[in-house]
Amino acid sequence: MRRAALAVLLLFVAGCRYEKPLRPVLGYERDDVACSDGIDNDRDGSTDCDDDDCLEVAGHCGEVVPLAPFFEKENDLLVCRDQIDNDENGQFDCGDPKCQAIPEACCVREFTNELCSDGIDNDGNGFTDCADFGCSRGKFVTVCGDDESSLIACSDGLDNDRDGLVDCNDPECSIWDEICSENCSDGIDNNNNLLVDCADRYCLGVVGCQTPEDSVQRCSDDADNDGNGFVDCEDIACSGAGAPAEEFCALRREDTLENCSDGIDNDNNNFTDCLDFSCSRSMDQAILDYCASLMMMSEDTVERCQDGVDNDGNGFTDCGDFSCSRSTNPDVRALCPSEDTVEACSDGVDNDGNGFIDCADFSCSMNADPNVTAVCVFEDTFELCKDGIDNDGNGFTDCADFSCSNPSRASLDALRACQEAFGRVTQLNALCSDGIDNDEDGLTDCDDFDCSRHPNVTVCRDKPLVCE
Repeated sequence: MRRAALAVLLLFVAGCRYEKPLRPVLGYERDDVACSDGIDNDRDGSTDCDDDDCLEVAGHCGEVVPLAPFFEKENDLLVCRDQIDNDENGQFDCGDPKCQAIPEACCVREFTNELCSDGIDNDGNGFTDCADFGCSRGKFVTVCGDDESSLIACSDGLDNDRDGLVDCNDPECSIWDEICSENCSDGIDNNNNLLVDCADRYCLGVVGCQTPEDSVQRCSDDADNDGNGFVDCEDIACSGAGAPAEEFCALRREDTLENCSDGIDNDNNNFTDCLDFSCSRSMDQAILDYCASLMMMSEDTVERCQDGVDNDGNGFTDCGDFSCSRSTNPDVRALCPSEDTVEACSDGVDNDGNGFIDCADFSCSMNADPNVTAVCVFEDTFELCKDGIDNDGNGFTDCADFSCSNPSRASLDALRACQEAFGRVTQLNALCSDGIDNDEDGLTDCDDFDCSRHPNVTVCRDKPLVCE
């Protein structure tokens, strides 16, 4: 009986011989094959090396150590996908904060209102929804707090802080008035920042504010015609070699003896002739001699630096005058508490009592000692947010720094370095379909996370989502 049963069993097994499947079965992503087939085998939303299981157990996804050591910045898509610790900081690819700061690297998997409110730790990093920096610091996430002051929150049509006021009707959105309203051509300084219409960087990207700055007329109208953040002769399009207004801008510089003695504020910085540092601190000895001849009496002695009189007639009295506060005479300097050292420029105290603290004081921010001015460098311009340097020394570089990338903190000039589409809601689609890499990150229009995932951009909705 036992032999018969065994025979039947053997026949059954022989008829059900095991055949190896062509691809790994779903629910299994823990070897080199499954971690390199382009399939989300375990259906957890992460594929291959983006899956923590693969990173943990598959050699295919581990760190690659080059035979010939080399060092390079780890701050673009290519090096953030090569499995090499390029900058030798102990972290590679998505483990490196600089790669995590690149949205298109898809290192952060919780970055939408839906993913940030589903109660799931989507990226498996131990933090769920708003406890995850991907949500709480997400540029397009508005469900993690009561903030109604960010660029996105002020243009999403939602009452994010639940005070009954939506978007630009909320006083907290007043900083974006020039963007939210149709106010870039009304001749009014709507947000009271002393810049009107196209001269206001908040209007960058608005149609009508992108006229080339290529004539004497446009280089003298006090407007940022081409919307690049620079006005008139501050724009190289006006002052640069070969520019149509180069000669005109040269005449407006306060750096010749003629311009330093004509009684005119040639460069429009509110300082005329020898009251302008361009003259009084010129490298031209003839200009220095001229300015020295105008002084009624030098303000550089112990007596004159404490008599309450503007002895040299330059508009500054006693310790308010650099002749006293920056004198080379130690007895004179001793009269004036200084704010010109690394310590004094970072202690939060108005040491020289002039009403300006630390880097808000020119004694710090314009100091001749590079060690002092290094304390005062801010990462808040397009150039500083693109140079690969941690300019303000806070441990975060370029777009990984909130002063560049966070709409609530960054200037528009800095924000445009980190975001393909910025500015008024009505202009977002134009920026995301202009064929220009506006933030110069190597990705254009809908290939850029900022367009693909922007809630107010519609021109990308029929295209594959970045990090989908």
